[in-house]
Amino acid sequence: MMTTTKVLNFIDGQWLAPKSNEYLENFNPATGEVFSLLADSDHRDIDQAVEAAQKAFKSWSKTSPEDRSQKLYKLADLIEKNIDDFAKLESKDQGKPWYIAKQMDMARVIKSFRFFAGAILHSENECNVMDAESMNYVLRKPVGVAGLISPWNLPLYLLTWKIAPALAFGNTVVCKPSEFTSMTAAKFCELLAEAGIPNGVVNMIFGTGAKAGDALVKHPKVPLISFTGGSETGKKVIQSSAEHFKKLSLELGGKNPNIIFADCDYKKMLATTLRSSFLNQGEICLCGSRIYVEESLYEKFLQDFVREIKELKVGDPSQKDTFMGPLISAQHLEKVQSMINTARDEGGKILMGGGRPELAAQFSKGYFLEPTVIVGLAENSTCMQREIFGPVVTVSSFKTLDEVIEKANGVSYGLSASVWTSNLNTAQTVAKNLDVGTVWINSWMKRDLRVPFGGMKASGLGREGGRHSMDFYTEMVNVCLTTT
Repeated sequence: MMTTTKVLNFIDGQWLAPKSNEYLENFNPATGEVFSLLADSDHRDIDQAVEAAQKAFKSWSKTSPEDRSQKLYKLADLIEKNIDDFAKLESKDQGKPWYIAKQMDMARVIKSFRFFAGAILHSENECNVMDAESMNYVLRKPVGVAGLISPWNLPLYLLTWKIAPALAFGNTVVCKPSEFTSMTAAKFCELLAEAGIPNGVVNMIFGTGAKAGDALVKHPKVPLISFTGGSETGKKVIQSSAEHFKKLSLELGGKNPNIIFADCDYKKMLATTLRSSFLNQGEICLCGSRIYVEESLYEKFLQDFVREIKELKVGDPSQKDTFMGPLISAQHLEKVQSMINTARDEGGKILMGGGRPELAAQFSKGYFLEPTVIVGLAENSTCMQREIFGPVVTVSSFKTLDEVIEKANGVSYGLSASVWTSNLNTAQTVAKNLDVGTVWINSWMKRDLRVPFGGMKASGLGREGGRHSMDFYTEMVNVCLTTT
């Protein structure tokens, strides 16, 4: 994987230095220290990777579903065999506690490969009889070289959510992980040959979005782009890819409402709301960053919520009792802190947190932030409207169902929501009136890989998951057969 401290590109089964011979510093978020150097790639590396992927596509696209399935199952087994190493590396690279990386991230990586390995053996296509002489049936063809761009918050988790279906349905891939979190993507490539994945089927290019990512999006021989990241970057992906009419799947930002009615299962709601607010340092696009509590429950909720937050441990990601590690980078920490300062300026009250925790000397330069609760903000304020993507939540009260629906929909995002109530009619009324892609009722982030996943408005374009991934990673050809 590495020559000394350098992470090289993986192209056509080989580790290659970037054409620029330049490298990016990769920091350990917990200590603020450089622990590896990452290939700083550009369009030349992308060109080489696309060429390798095109060549491999000629044979990979013709392999049987059974053959591809066996290889994906083998890959899942190898990741599971090395799960502790993957989890520790993800923790060091991203900042999350290692046990969360193991139980959430790596468990999902394994599940994704096994899910799509099985799905391709049980998929069906349409066949319709028109009349005595004619029938229509659908052929599915892999699209070609898939460009896959993944973010830094759930690095291998979200990258393999793209790789697994792309490979399962016969495509080859050129991947561009985030420059902040590329280590597990590189380690993943070490397992491909042992799993029987031919050279060139998976290519991994490291570097920045501005150079490597943009070159991949613009490449005329990459007909499909799956991107997960910020909404502003998503706009650029649409613009840069427009010339070539590419298939696009964009999973973008979120400003998700967590709606709590007084008749909820209070104990379950409180425990889950702690997780949905601050899991993974709040760096999950599905986190419930806007909490709306029915007026009669509001004061009790605030008291209990703050009490429980004080019990959450922020610190060393290697410790089992740590709930929150550091944020991803010094720049992101500064951004989140500036949002908290903006909330103060706009009349918000910092009810809890907002500062840097006191930690052992070895973590003094790490990018740690206390879990933060803000109250008293107007609905049109910056922190109520913009995605913060950190351990910061706002809490507001509401009186009526119509009022909270209007508030929940009053942002430019539409990714997900959670609704807490024991009244089925209330739950269904709220769910059908929210402008979001996913609504969890009395739960949060329960993911079934068969269901459509994606957002509305500034939260994205398209859906993936189950049959929706099959639709995205294949082209459908209708064949009208008429007998003579």
